[in-house]
Amino acid sequence: MPGALDLGDCIAHLRERVPDAIITNGAGNFSAWVHRFWRFHDYPSQLAPTSGAMGYGVPAAVTAKLVHPGRTVICFAGDGDFLMSGQELATAFQYDLPIVVLVVNNGMYGTIRMHQERSYPGRVVGTDLVNPDFAAYARAFGAHGETVTETSQFPDAIERALTAGRPALLELKIDPEGINPRTTLTQLRADSLR
Repeated sequence: MPGALDLGDCIAHLRERVPDAIITNGAGNFSAWVHRFWRFHDYPSQLAPTSGAMGYGVPAAVTAKLVHPGRTVICFAGDGDFLMSGQELATAFQYDLPIVVLVVNNGMYGTIRMHQERSYPGRVVGTDLVNPDFAAYARAFGAHGETVTETSQFPDAIERALTAGRPALLELKIDPEGINPRTTLTQLRADSLR
């Protein structure tokens, strides 16, 4: 994966640290890393949309923690995905639900961008995002918030998030070039222009 933060390596570390966690996610290309690198061991272990619903992960994490208060609950959300329901951090804080949200920030609606590059190479429209500081956003709700820009920062950051005793959010800034675990935007464009 291009860039300083390898999402696959972060997930591998996380699955070693909390292998029995309940995982939630919304829809988007970011979820391809979760489905490729996470290993599910227990039932119930995942809450995810089957209909491509963005914004599903955070409310699902809140619900999972309410139903299973003794289990670790990790939500994976893309940046665009998180912006659709991230305000539910307020609910997690209000009800003292220490969920961990990992916002995978590539600065775009990745799935739509991927389809644009496949069908209309180089003609990008309406997929770039101008995002807030997600860590500061989390702190505004009373949650723990940090930004992670390099793989080497992840182990310590996730440990702080898991032990914060309150909702936590880690913003994982990934290179937008890495559109999924197998290819890049540049490669998609090149393949489409052949």
